[in-house]
Amino acid sequence: MSRKSPLLILVCLLFGSMNLSAQSFYKEKQSRDNIFSIGIGPAMAYMDNGGQYRAFNFEVKPSVTASLIKRLNDRFDLRASAGMQWISSGGNPTPKIIGSWFEKHSAFTVSGPVYYFDLMPSMYVVPFANHMNRSLFNFYGGVGLGVMHASTEQTKTFDKDEIPTHHTITTGYIPIRAGLSYSIGPFSDIALEGSLMMTFTDNLDGNIGFNRYGDHLGQAQVVYRRYFFSKKD
Repeated sequence: MSRKSPLLILVCLLFGSMNLSAQSFYKEKQSRDNIFSIGIGPAMAYMDNGGQYRAFNFEVKPSVTASLIKRLNDRFDLRASAGMQWISSGGNPTPKIIGSWFEKHSAFTVSGPVYYFDLMPSMYVVPFANHMNRSLFNFYGGVGLGVMHASTEQTKTFDKDEIPTHHTITTGYIPIRAGLSYSIGPFSDIALEGSLMMTFTDNLDGNIGFNRYGDHLGQAQVVYRRYFFSKKD
């Protein structure tokens, strides 16, 4: 083998590596304007038979949310979110309250999943034009509109022998979300996100009119966010 062959191979590998590096750098100059996020965390439900909220005597259940997010410009995005939260009655109602529920044929207990989907524009406090130039920390939040479906088992007493009845209800809601994100790499964030889902009904739990307000859901989630290109990119 000629002495020049190893040198020629080394030069070819060097130029090839430089070319790939240049292509990668050029590609990352194109902003990744799509984000997939998945979040999980504790949640609660504000319901008529949900418990004593001022005394923090209520049930905490799990929730999970997945979102597809499209960045519209350096400050705003539009997200589509879908997820599930488990709801359950709780607390220790007084005999007077129990008597009132019995007279109104209201549900004493409720449990089951709530499925939801919403669209929401949101805003970043620190704007960024390219995913490579985003700040280490950022705050975001928004308000949207969605629909949820509850599928629950309810009882009309606290009798353990009572057979629960199945109930479903579909309603609209207004999601309010805010989060604090932390960049853990060029394409990924970890965020702490809080959500309030204000429904248009007082009957998620089969118990109407006991509390002053309707039935609402609240969540606190740890969220993983990943930036990616669309197929056309």
